[in-house]
Amino acid sequence: MNGIAGRVGPPHILIVGGGYVGMYTALGLQRRLRKGQARITVIDPRSYMTYQPFLPEAAAGSLEPRHVVVPLRKVLKRSHVITGEVTSINHAERTVDVTPEGGEPYKLGYDIIVVALGAVSRTLPIPGLADVGIGFKQVEEAIALRNHVLDKLDIAASTTDEAVRRRALTFVFVGGGFAGVEALGELENMAQYALRYYPQLSPRDMRWVLVEAAGRILPEVGPEMGVYTVQELSKRGIEIRLETRLESCVDGHVVLSKGKPFESDTIVWTAGVKANPVLAQSDLPLDERGRVRCVPEMRIDGVEDAWAAGDNAAIPDLTADQPGVMTAPNAQHAVRQAKLLSKNIVDTLEGKVPEPYKHKYIGSVASLGLYKGVAHTYGVKVRGFLAWFMHRTYHMSKMPTFNRKARVLVDWTMALLFKREVVTLGRMRMPREDFRRAAEPGVPGKPATPSQESQRRSA
Repeated sequence: MNGIAGRVGPPHILIVGGGYVGMYTALGLQRRLRKGQARITVIDPRSYMTYQPFLPEAAAGSLEPRHVVVPLRKVLKRSHVITGEVTSINHAERTVDVTPEGGEPYKLGYDIIVVALGAVSRTLPIPGLADVGIGFKQVEEAIALRNHVLDKLDIAASTTDEAVRRRALTFVFVGGGFAGVEALGELENMAQYALRYYPQLSPRDMRWVLVEAAGRILPEVGPEMGVYTVQELSKRGIEIRLETRLESCVDGHVVLSKGKPFESDTIVWTAGVKANPVLAQSDLPLDERGRVRCVPEMRIDGVEDAWAAGDNAAIPDLTADQPGVMTAPNAQHAVRQAKLLSKNIVDTLEGKVPEPYKHKYIGSVASLGLYKGVAHTYGVKVRGFLAWFMHRTYHMSKMPTFNRKARVLVDWTMALLFKREVVTLGRMRMPREDFRRAAEPGVPGKPATPSQESQRRSA
């Protein structure tokens, strides 16, 4: 397949990635394309899109985890969805290498490509981090972290070893951006609530630590709101370690650049993201941060029939006061870029001129736990309950599909009427463990073999 010039039949539009940009671009194309005007394929390792701003509430139990994800096949009915991983892109040949879930790798051709791979967690070569660290970017990680925290409360309430209890009740979050602060705020709030069911424990037994290498947290909401957030979290007994780095966490032995080492069973890493490494396995132009270089219309710079948006794209910010500034990697830009991107692709197919992306950043909102938040929008600074309400309202409006909006609203309503659920399902990570133990020779609970029964009787 050698591109649109040599194609036969409708063009094949390939969208690599099913996150914000991938899903919204496919939705826009489905609505704008006439029947038979083009074929659409979406490839992603997951069969759903995760609405990441709601992950902290899913982790805290305020939202059902299934309600913060959108099944791609359910909403992209006119697209072909492939659950698999793209491992390389060869735009010169108009092909990608695909490794499907549970299948053999193969090459897939296309005419037009949309690179929407997003970003992955940016980790550092810190001893022990890969072994004990927990990420917070996918819904699976949010569920696992919730179960993990509740498991640690169970362990602490059931042990007589003071060292084991201290270690279990010490929770470390590395990274003072939205993900780290919101996850910490929601989970600490959940754990404080859960303590009413653990009479053996008190709030003083828990230790929550936020580690940030910079001199402030939540830079997106401005210095004043960042200071307020530090004060608010400190009032709740949370330790804020600014200008501090995690140097080692081998076997849960936490060593920071400042202060004494301590032990912890919970180390959550939310210290930034980086461009998807698959981009390095492509012939597309990249910037110094590994993102695809784009022009304001979201075409890939100097490349025909190739587009990109979202976290993996370096798109010039036309509203910035200085040249060379790129749009910030956040959901606010990604959703808007995707909607314009689908229009631009259709306009190009119809011989029209695509529009440049231009959006003035309106500000940010962040939740610090139930009924607490900070916001800085349109130059106005808000904190407390009103900011928390703004956070929920804004993200509700951006949640894809009416179905998911309704389910989220029902979850919030039920949370107001009934008490939190604080049961842990951590053992779901090993659903076959009890069966395996019953089936192994010599394990209590396994029926004796005839020879074993004969030996028992002769004895």
